[in-house]
Amino acid sequence: MLPFTLTYAPQSAAEVLGQEKAIASIKSFLTEFKKQKKKALLLYGPAGSGKTCAVYACARDARCEVLEVNASDFRNEDQLQKTIGNASVQRSLFGNTKVLLVDEVEGIAGVEDRGGLAALKRLISESKYPILLTANDVWDKKFSSLRSSCELVECKELSFQHMLQILRGICQKESIVYEEKALVALARRCGGDARGALIDLQTLLDGKRFTSAQLELLSPRRRTESIFDAMLKIFKTTDAAIAKGALENIDEDLDEVFLWIDENLPKEYTKPADLYRAVEKLSRADVFRGRIRRRQHWHFLAVISVLLSAGIALSKDEKYQAFTRYSPTQRLLTMWRAKQKYALRTSIAEKIARKTHCSVKVARQDTLPYVVALCKNKIAAAPLVSYFDLNAEEVEWMGRY
Repeated sequence: MLPFTLTYAPQSAAEVLGQEKAIASIKSFLTEFKKQKKKALLLYGPAGSGKTCAVYACARDARCEVLEVNASDFRNEDQLQKTIGNASVQRSLFGNTKVLLVDEVEGIAGVEDRGGLAALKRLISESKYPILLTANDVWDKKFSSLRSSCELVECKELSFQHMLQILRGICQKESIVYEEKALVALARRCGGDARGALIDLQTLLDGKRFTSAQLELLSPRRRTESIFDAMLKIFKTTDAAIAKGALENIDEDLDEVFLWIDENLPKEYTKPADLYRAVEKLSRADVFRGRIRRRQHWHFLAVISVLLSAGIALSKDEKYQAFTRYSPTQRLLTMWRAKQKYALRTSIAEKIARKTHCSVKVARQDTLPYVVALCKNKIAAAPLVSYFDLNAEEVEWMGRY
């Protein structure tokens, strides 16, 4: 089954809700492109406000072919030229008017993108076809040079009324029996993010029913999604398209995501076969993470993301209905405790090494066990503690050794 975000994407500009000014600007830009001083239009606004949908809908009305590329798919000038560069000067295969869409332009705004933004600016000035770009935060200082080359158009956050209208329409088309208060609550929770609301609705459906009980599985949506929302989308769906978007909007380091999945996977997947397949995907993702660290092959990030999201989601035969309370990993706490324990041992070994004129390694392996054994005798302990200048914490550790 296709995700709702694709099945119910607006087919014409009239179906795009809440973005009337943006739609008018896009239409004007496409129809009067040859007269425009600036050859690119930069749509900006919060996630899920309909920027990409608006481009496709307007292009469809104008009978334009859309060539879409995601900015994160190319990381430097050479890759940029091979993808959108050639398309900006070549005619369409079918002779139609062409629109070039660079989605999520933030993807080429990093330090590692050697000449990416400068090359994009040059392509904009040389392009024979309209170029439309999308971004969430166009006022970031890294976009200062790009803003001067583009016409800026804002897509505003969708209102609660528009969100509710979209959700009701889909429920009616899908014959979903829903509780009105549950749908209203979902429309308010999503914070104007239509894409997120549709994913949540489809993920939480129990057959053809949507109730307040199902909605309770969601934590309140924030502009940046929480790791809890990501775990919910991965573990509670068998749809690859929904799962793939789980890690897009979370503000978590990749290593943290690994730890969260590793901690909660056995809690969610109770069938041995499901757990085996999921752990295999997690292990394979870790292999690619190692290749990134050793060889700096950063394009493997896309592979890791798919394995951790869709790979783990599709490892189960069916969705688990039971509620699972996801929790942060305990491994970091265990590692910290172990580190503290070994830090004390190293500290004592260093003091013994200074007094006995040997290496810390020799003191730790050969001398320390004898010192610990002698310190168990109260009479012998006092002079040893004084001689090696051990503090109270180190003496306590010696007693537990």
